[in-house]
Amino acid sequence: MIIWINGAFGAGKTSAAYELNRRLQESFVYDPENVGYFIRRNAPPEFSKGDFQDIPLWREMNYRTISLIASKYTGTLIIPMTLVNPEYYSEIIGRLEADGLDIRHFILYASKEVILRRLRFRFSRLFGGVTFAVNSIDRCIYAFDNLITEAKIDTDKLNVDGVVEYIAERCDLSLPSDKKTRFGRFIYRAGVLIRHIR
Repeated sequence: MIIWINGAFGAGKTSAAYELNRRLQESFVYDPENVGYFIRRNAPPEFSKGDFQDIPLWREMNYRTISLIASKYTGTLIIPMTLVNPEYYSEIIGRLEADGLDIRHFILYASKEVILRRLRFRFSRLFGGVTFAVNSIDRCIYAFDNLITEAKIDTDKLNVDGVVEYIAERCDLSLPSDKKTRFGRFIYRAGVLIRHIR
């Protein structure tokens, strides 16, 4: 099974993905963004401009990499990645579904005000300026209202635990009881956010 966690940048995809991974035995988090950073580091400066999702190679590499992992890995593959362009969605998720893979797609949906509030907690805000994530809020909300609309989870009043439990229930996954203390969960989640500051 592949669980694709979609949503605006700052909606909580990474936090939910790694929390689900922590709670769910035999699971692995695959981050498609890493392919974009690989392309940028190993290509001329022109590839550093704009959104790397617009690079056809990014979409092809992710489709093929996910297909390869799914063919060898028997656990649950968790993928946190924003996809708002229907064509790109079709090129990756649509092709994977056409191949017969079991894709469970969820959109972490939130209002603009809530997303902005969540982004304020990101350390990248300390460096000033308007981030890519902030600039992308309106187009993401529009896409999830009009273009890619299935399986939305309203997260305005839902914390990470609630999101994870909702996804697990919809996927018929049994989560073991959480043995971490509240402080332990805080430290773990803070570490996840720090490691994924771009």
